[in-house]
Amino acid sequence: MISKSLALKVLNVALSTGGDYAEIYVEETTPESFMLENGRVESVSCPQGYGCGLRILNGFRSVYGYTSDLSPKSLLSLAEKLSASYSEERKITVEKVVSPRVKQHINIKDHVQDVPAETKINYLKEIAGITQSVDPRIVRVQTGLACTVKKTEIYNAEGPEAKHFTNVQERTRVFVVAIAAGESGIETSFSGPGSSDGWNYFTQKIDYKKIAREAGEKAIMMLTAKECPSGRYTVVISNGWGGVLFHESCGHPLEASATSKGLSVFSDSIGKPIASSCVSAWDDGTIANEWGSDNIDSEGVPTQKNELIRDGICVGFMVDRFNGRRLNMAPNGTARRQSYKYCPTSRMSNTYIAAGKDDPEQIIKDTPLGIYVANFGGGSVDPSTGEFNFSASEAYIIRDGKICEPVKGCTLIGTGQEVLMQIDRVGNDLALGQGNCGAASGSVPVNVGQPTIRLKEITVGGRGGKLE
Repeated sequence: MISKSLALKVLNVALSTGGDYAEIYVEETTPESFMLENGRVESVSCPQGYGCGLRILNGFRSVYGYTSDLSPKSLLSLAEKLSASYSEERKITVEKVVSPRVKQHINIKDHVQDVPAETKINYLKEIAGITQSVDPRIVRVQTGLACTVKKTEIYNAEGPEAKHFTNVQERTRVFVVAIAAGESGIETSFSGPGSSDGWNYFTQKIDYKKIAREAGEKAIMMLTAKECPSGRYTVVISNGWGGVLFHESCGHPLEASATSKGLSVFSDSIGKPIASSCVSAWDDGTIANEWGSDNIDSEGVPTQKNELIRDGICVGFMVDRFNGRRLNMAPNGTARRQSYKYCPTSRMSNTYIAAGKDDPEQIIKDTPLGIYVANFGGGSVDPSTGEFNFSASEAYIIRDGKICEPVKGCTLIGTGQEVLMQIDRVGNDLALGQGNCGAASGSVPVNVGQPTIRLKEITVGGRGGKLE
């Protein structure tokens, strides 16, 4: 997208005032989206965008700027303006550009954007029809499909040899929202599988008909759900999207953007127990064609499988280049950004609690009384304290080792430290769930995940009485 000769000039101007690292990030994005309301096409969008971000580091200082003008004059001017932030003698002169080979974790054959628009619209209409047919009380169904192809080019230098990387990201997500209305009010159910894969994933690898039907059934079920009891209870959390609790309450506090500044409850936890001994956890950006995977991160560092917790002991953080300087740790492929308008920082990719040895059904059978959380809605967490508040969008009462009636208004309240230590059973049914995570470097696609887990005791908020 820009020539190597121009990149050399920009890097040398950027480093002329004493910077010890410079990085050029060029991006070209082609998104495509289809939105349907009750089976009717509401919008089709195919905008395009491109731009360039430039960052210069000097010790523990960083300066960043961006532009959508990729002309030599514009890029050299940006480099000159940013370099004015420093006033030291030149440390680095970049002499050549090399292009290291990178292992490919994303390989797509049947690109979604090559599929005719009519085919994709008919696919969404079929999903809407299945959901609407579940029950007359389903008054509204929204379906959509969004695919984004992002081509990136990165040049970075911290010595006479600049490294040059090119990368292509392609992510697609389909979603269905079912809204049901009854005497008790309105209830909503959502499902949104996604992948860095092709059209075959959405037509063959996932059971989209089952997903459509279950969205309708869950919305109807919640119309008659009673209010959730409140108190301290045993809670079993389902696999897959249940991992969002770990993502928010424990994942963010393990990012170097928080730990390097002492702003995380886990800042000084390397080598120390932070979870039950049955808990191990990873952030893995290398899982083939997964929603949160990539070949390289936003700094040009190859993605890795990073161990965070081993048998309850904290063994690692997610580390970007800049915050790694404060921690004296090497970057490990976890620097991410929404677009060229954002400076990269450490972020999660596919973050999950590893599979254990327990049979998920046996975990339920061994729980005489408690709450079963099948899915989460919104929530909030403070990384500096670990305190969280999460609402369950689908929850049930467990009685005598069986999942019984559904309840609504279920909220889990606690801290990341507490929830990790309260895990006493870990299932063997690891699954991942797709979402988007917003933080300092914008919104990025992430997978959350876990097997079925059980918390011995945690505070449950609800409007119902005591669980009996």
